Amino acid sequence: MQFQAVCSTLVEGVKEYKWKEVLKQRNEERSGYGVEEKTLYVPQYIAHVLGMAEDEDEYYNEIYDLAHDDEYVSLYPLNSELNKQIDSETLKSLQELIKMHQQDPLTPNRFVAFLDGKKILPRLTNGVYNKHLRKILMDVLSLYGEKHAGNLKDPDFQRVIVDLIKWTNNHVHPWMEAQEGEGNFPKVLWYGDATKSQTYFLYYMYRLGFDLVIYHPNKLNIFERFDLDVSRSIVVENAYSAEPKPFPTERKKRSSTVAYKASKQIERAINHDNSQIYKPWQFRDYIPASVTMKTTYDEIFILSKEKAFVRPDFYIENQTVYIPSIFAKVVGVTENRNEYWSRVQQLLEEENAHLVKQFPFTEEIKGNYLYHYRHSLDGRGQLDASKMMGGNFWQYKHLPDGLQRGIAEAIIRLCEQNKLYPESGESSEDVALYLFKQSTQMPDVFMRLLQKFDYSQDVPKVILYNNEYNGGLTRSDAVLLLLLHELGVDLVLYSPTGNKDLEQFIEKEVFDLHMLDDMVFDLEFKQSFGIKDKLKSRLLKLLGE
Repeated sequence: MQFQAVCSTLVEGVKEYKWKEVLKQRNEERSGYGVEEKTLYVPQYIAHVLGMAEDEDEYYNEIYDLAHDDEYVSLYPLNSELNKQIDSETLKSLQELIKMHQQDPLTPNRFVAFLDGKKILPRLTNGVYNKHLRKILMDVLSLYGEKHAGNLKDPDFQRVIVDLIKWTNNHVHPWMEAQEGEGNFPKVLWYGDATKSQTYFLYYMYRLGFDLVIYHPNKLNIFERFDLDVSRSIVVENAYSAEPKPFPTERKKRSSTVAYKASKQIERAINHDNSQIYKPWQFRDYIPASVTMKTTYDEIFILSKEKAFVRPDFYIENQTVYIPSIFAKVVGVTENRNEYWSRVQQLLEEENAHLVKQFPFTEEIKGNYLYHYRHSLDGRGQLDASKMMGGNFWQYKHLPDGLQRGIAEAIIRLCEQNKLYPESGESSEDVALYLFKQSTQMPDVFMRLLQKFDYSQDVPKVILYNNEYNGGLTRSDAVLLLLLHELGVDLVLYSPTGNKDLEQFIEKEVFDLHMLDDMVFDLEFKQSFGIKDKLKSRLLKLLGE
């Protein structure tokens, strides 16, 4: 068969329950295979298996079988343990080329030409494949340059290109040489998460025309993180999300009983995201996000007692729990002082409530966080949660992974929305940097509130009492309140004097303002008795204590 170029085309119309059957076919057996105008068209198959199956053992047995069953022709299993070996001469030549590139930047085409000229790239037996590999590598480097502000001078480029060369020599080259007949390309089974280098390597193989089958038990599309557009012929969506375990090295021998499978199906039906029947900590690994409720003054005390899933507009979508929450400032006091204090006490007696009556309650971070901020950006210049969580400035490493990611995503939203007023001379970038810096640390008491927050259940509350004689609310306080609000915490600030505090720092559309009867000065906080305290007091009197 004579051809001068290779073009991959996606296999379409595969039924979900037959998706594995395609993997058993060689490319030449698939519809659409052939040569037209000296171009070889290779039908390619891409599958994403997202999430964990009902039976975990069956899920890992499925991966094990794909990796070891001879019916799946030329299917190579890969995970994070890619072969990074490289001989000293190749490494030396590559380092010299990178140094030359740093001094005088090369275009993607010239960079690949030097890779070829210095014999850093492998040379395939098939001349057309050899040309195809180099052309696709040029395309991938061009795309990398388009997606990074520094083009091929981006700080991550050196690591990515070194890894691509290692894996091209150690994996792509021997796999392509091992194929029998023309137009039969390797197939790759990938399991779990992927670094930036690994993601670009998978994208490189996709562009070469390899079949890809990607399993991620936590329902993450690894290409989306770096904004890489990979067309998919099929997506298999499993019921649950779970953290990846090591790649299976043996087949599980335990089989599920009919009763066990039935119980899992019932559990799935009852406990799906929007069923309103939720298991404890069902959304532990989801991202919390606030939906601000616009309320009247009286509604604060009605809605604050309700669990999150009962509140209006509670919903779950795309691994995110949208929590209807209160953010309100109560100005002045009612004529009936007992009623005023009784309602304050009502909020404080609710589950997971915290009182703030001394200001400021946060510390201003003095360090320069520009370096940390810039190293938390992805290739598009946007904050990346994973990079933030991996930074040495990150103060939340001891928290559960799901909560850490929730906090990171909330910080990203804060920095993008800029609900904080700029100070004199500050640009929007300066405000974003300040929000980033202040949000990366939090007093322990608020972290404990968040750790106890089961997102569908009782909503934590922060009640603030500011009478102007207990200190003043600061800009760093305002940032923490914005962060807590983004995470779905109820916030109610009492200001008997009516003086500006929140209004100095936060846009007025962010919170409700409720005006009561009288403006009162010198009003000390009254720690009134709740019902439980009154009963305890009476009991002690009866016992003569």
